[in-house]
Amino acid sequence: MTGGRALARDVFGIRFQNPIVLAAGTAGMGREVAGVIDLDALGGFTTKAVSVEPRAGNPAPRVAEVPGAMLNSVGLANPGLEVFRCEVLPWLAQHLRCARVLVNVVGRSVADFVTVVRALADEPVVAVFELNVSCPNVRAGGLELGADETVLADLVRRVRDATGRPLVVKLSPALPDPARIAVCAAAAGADGFTAVNTLPALAYHADGVTPRLGNGTGGMSGPPLLP
Repeated sequence: MTGGRALARDVFGIRFQNPIVLAAGTAGMGREVAGVIDLDALGGFTTKAVSVEPRAGNPAPRVAEVPGAMLNSVGLANPGLEVFRCEVLPWLAQHLRCARVLVNVVGRSVADFVTVVRALADEPVVAVFELNVSCPNVRAGGLELGADETVLADLVRRVRDATGRPLVVKLSPALPDPARIAVCAAAAGADGFTAVNTLPALAYHADGVTPRLGNGTGGMSGPPLLP
């Protein structure tokens, strides 16, 4: 117990029992890995992206291994706001007593982000909102929202007005100056940042013509992202 207390961290005024927080998308909505890991032993768990409407996501294959890294192109597949609120959140509330829940939010417009956050703002199990303005493998609600400082500032301000919960902005490593974007988001009301989303990438089969991902491009994660 002493070791556990030593690992605890206070962030955004919230007590996390340890500094390990799973990134969005790595463990689905939680139920997908319930029989594999003890989610409640984590400091926190970030859900897959939640959008206003259900999203089918990108065509398969959605994952491809490359030397030293992985590409993914899930396309923000999720059941939508209503299912998330009525089915996913109750499950998380029942199974996560100690781990904090961070909800990753995505939208095709600023209004979409506001709608999702406002609908979930009073849910007791939600500790933090993560604004996904940097997804590299969707045609809407991706890089363009996080790359335009005016749009990003408006998005953060409007979401800030919709909730008193901490707001984290997920940055893209593909922007010329991520630090400048972070300063812009902070000035608009962001409490913190996720560094970083995956890097846009493309891999081909041996023929050099056919993409290995069904969507063509995807996001690269792994050690090559670190530099």
